[in-house]
Amino acid sequence: MSRVRRSLPVLGCVLLGCALLVLFAPGGALRHDEPPPGPVEWSPYDLAGSIEDAQERLRHQPDDAATWASLGLFYLEQARRTTDITYYGKARQALERSLRLPQADGQPHIDAVIGMGALANARHDFADALRWGERARQAAPYRWPLYGVLTDAYLELGEYPQAESVLRRMLNGRPDFASFTRAARLEQLRGRSGPARELLHRAREIAGEPADYAFCLWQLGEISWNAGDPRGALDSYTQALNADPTHTPSLAGKARAEAALGHTDRALRDYAMAVGRSPSFVVEYGELLEHLGDRPGAKRQYAVFTAQHELLAQNGITDDLALGRFESDHGDPHAAVRHLRAEWKRRQSVEVADALGWALHRAGHDTEAAAFAERAAELGGHNALFTYHRGEIEHALGHTTTARTHLAKALSINPHFSLAGAARARALLAATA
Repeated sequence: MSRVRRSLPVLGCVLLGCALLVLFAPGGALRHDEPPPGPVEWSPYDLAGSIEDAQERLRHQPDDAATWASLGLFYLEQARRTTDITYYGKARQALERSLRLPQADGQPHIDAVIGMGALANARHDFADALRWGERARQAAPYRWPLYGVLTDAYLELGEYPQAESVLRRMLNGRPDFASFTRAARLEQLRGRSGPARELLHRAREIAGEPADYAFCLWQLGEISWNAGDPRGALDSYTQALNADPTHTPSLAGKARAEAALGHTDRALRDYAMAVGRSPSFVVEYGELLEHLGDRPGAKRQYAVFTAQHELLAQNGITDDLALGRFESDHGDPHAAVRHLRAEWKRRQSVEVADALGWALHRAGHDTEAAAFAERAAELGGHNALFTYHRGEIEHALGHTTTARTHLAKALSINPHFSLAGAARARALLAATA
């Protein structure tokens, strides 16, 4: 079923909770507390300048492990901001160079270890991220950013109790923007929007730059959207863009809300602008075009998605979750099942459980699909799209009463969860009345 939804970004995990690298003040390798300021002070407002400063220092001091670690983190942040995956390779080279330059105690620079974990998360190698994060924790348990790496990895692996445990340690040690936004993400996954809002408001109060402030407003918009309040969502997205006009997720969210409210021309304009900045939203845009009857336009957007993932694969990155979701609705459901079975072996999160259940349904395996839909409900709480999927699966199995319950619940959670999906849910309810 074609649907308009927020696509997970194909690059990295920063949307789990925050811009991960904001906390990485480059510097020393102390093993018992926060390191002192490093040789290169980076500015989030002038990332390119920070990169140039680090490169200049390394031309004169090529064995400076701290600056190599800083440069690697700068490159990783640049990848996040630009969605240019070539920065991943540059980040790895810089971080590995730092690791080859041990400190006086024979240990690698701790920011390089943590940076490798952040890079692994960005490349969707969450098991490797855990290994780097645990290595950092053994070496420097009071270096709080390592707990961000661990939290992100555990969340993506669907290991929510472990994520909560390390996040609690992070909150106790450093209750700041990075920890509050990650805590909000965990609350959202559990369907607790009230605590998530409170945490995001606290994070917004201490946001250090416009991008952080915009991030919090965008997340507040997502909560409103998921609760079926497109007007409230639109207000939050607009505020986010007022704070940071370059915040592309808020622009895409604004387009989604506008489409739900019937402002089609504005939605098309804002989606076009969003995909011009980042390919992360091309499927959303394509689904809106398809819903409006512009199939050639939709196919062009889907072709961009395919090309982007081919480029990712050439750089050693395979996003089986995104590919599986796409194939379920716009390609080959059997290919979707293959992608998502592979992803389920790596991580058993609520998103993967739902996606695999939906792919199995689309491929005609409804009994197995129902088991995964139930698993997603156990893991994930209050999600209109997941609930709709479960209703469709129950309908395919002939369980009319159960199907009606789930379809009605999906529409009660968020009647705008998908232009196509919501229309289909209403049609099924009418047909089985």
